[in-house]
Amino acid sequence: MKQFLLGKTLAELKDVCAECGMPRFAAQQMADWLYKKKVRDIGGMSNISKDNRAKLSEKFEVGHIAPVEVLSSTDGTKKYAFPTGDEGQLIESVMIPDRDRATLCVSSQAGCKMGCVFCMTGRQGFHGHLTSRENIAQFMNIDESDLLTNAVFMGMGEPLDNWTEVKKAIEVLTSDWGFGWSPKRITLSTIGDLATLKDFLDSTSCHLAISIHNPFAAERAALMPVENRYHIEDVLALVRQYDFSGQRRITFEYTMFAGVNDTKRHADALARLLRGLPCRVNLIRFHQIPDSPLRTSAPVVIENFQKRLESCGITTTLRASRGEDILAACGMLAGKNTDRH
Repeated sequence: MKQFLLGKTLAELKDVCAECGMPRFAAQQMADWLYKKKVRDIGGMSNISKDNRAKLSEKFEVGHIAPVEVLSSTDGTKKYAFPTGDEGQLIESVMIPDRDRATLCVSSQAGCKMGCVFCMTGRQGFHGHLTSRENIAQFMNIDESDLLTNAVFMGMGEPLDNWTEVKKAIEVLTSDWGFGWSPKRITLSTIGDLATLKDFLDSTSCHLAISIHNPFAAERAALMPVENRYHIEDVLALVRQYDFSGQRRITFEYTMFAGVNDTKRHADALARLLRGLPCRVNLIRFHQIPDSPLRTSAPVVIENFQKRLESCGITTTLRASRGEDILAACGMLAGKNTDRH
């Protein structure tokens, strides 16, 4: 089996050069072909000698991955399903257009270990970490690849549970030898994995989103078992050590569940929990998933919740629902396809 070049960092490409007896400067050439010129075949790397391309081709291939299904929404949102190394397992990417922006919602795992009760991906169980190649392939194999302006690691899986590979993907995206994106174009969403959160905060300047969904520990644990391991108060104690008053932003994701987390009591407790932290709360209407008793809060309840937070000095936005007609909730399309196998 040949190895893949796509997703490798510059340091890893230098290792490839050493393995194939090629000059080290060829690593920069390969990076340019992979991430700027988006070559599909090693034979197309024309400024690398024919002999070295032959050596490279003996052990490696580029490794692009084509989507196996594409769904288009009436609002312009598009969902792509990609195959993984596990037969029958799919992961999803969602391209979300918004005026002059095109944001890609990226998956980092096939399935998820975290078991959040409101998440379709979590219901599928965990099937494996995506490699940096599988992360980067999501950016490069959609119709809108050249139009993307932003990315959110907010799709299937917990990015910080697969931090080694996600970190490499972010390096590819933000390095001059890679995509050359500003880190401010990237947001990573986590449920609060303290084991790797500090390294993310120290080693990147990407934006951070934390899924909170309930300010009370016991109630949050009923929705998100991670609370039993990584308490939200400990997560907040860590992020308060970092500066979010400038260009780097921190957002708290709060999905609204009718009668579960949408009362004045919850709004006031959330405001107390976040007091003094320069942040915003992003309220999210719950996308209904099969066989779940959870329902989204009524519009007037969400509006009152937002007003209550803002009266406490918390900047609050309401995320627009996108792509509901194409199974846009995380894991819906992959779950549908998995059921076929």
